[in-house]
Amino acid sequence: MSFERNVLGGELELCSLEPITGWFRDGYARASSDDLGSHTVAAVLSRDFLEHQREVGNDLTTPLPQYGFPGLVPGDRWAVCAPRWHQAFLAGRACGVVLAATSEGALAHTTLEALTAHSVDVPADLRSL
Repeated sequence: MSFERNVLGGELELCSLEPITGWFRDGYARASSDDLGSHTVAAVLSRDFLEHQREVGNDLTTPLPQYGFPGLVPGDRWAVCAPRWHQAFLAGRACGVVLAATSEGALAHTTLEALTAHSVDVPADLRSL
């Protein structure tokens, strides 16, 4: 359970346990002063985003077992670095974002408008659709 706020002002929701994500490997895209990368954007990865990250020197697809990193595939949910997500956004290659699971700390690196434009949140109560 997290007491951090999300970009919508609510309690931060879980990003992913499979694969386990987050700077703390607790499933949350939480901010930390120790996390220089700011792994605060709860992303739903796309092939284009992963290719862009590889092109700019941030290969997220190759497993690194020595660091407990499984390698990622399109469709995975992952706490990505906010500056890296924003870099992809500026290049027109951003992936989806789960706003309820994205830390308010991400707003130090990108805008709510940019994140909202790529929102893939699904309400807990689907009857509201």
